[in-house]
Amino acid sequence: MNEKSKKAAALKYKQGEDRAPKVIAKGSGFIAERIIQIAREHNIPLHEDKNLVEVLSTLDLYEEIPPELYRAVAEILAFIYKISGKM
Repeated sequence: MNEKSKKAAALKYKQGEDRAPKVIAKGSGFIAERIIQIAREHNIPLHEDKNLVEVLSTLDLYEEIPPELYRAVAEILAFIYKISGKM
């Protein structure tokens, strides 16, 4: 995948505060690289899923993910909680 076609999206979710995760950043090319760089600098776990990032890229910033994405995002959150020891 070349740099121009690389895409990234960042989600934010606060349990007990948010109804669903929200897209807080998205972009392709340089913006995608910057999203990934910032996540790494802050030790934020990364997960690669080309299909999911395509769908998330269609959402507006600060828009909650739609119910049809709950399962996919829940699986990612469970994976992240497991590797970070928060389960």
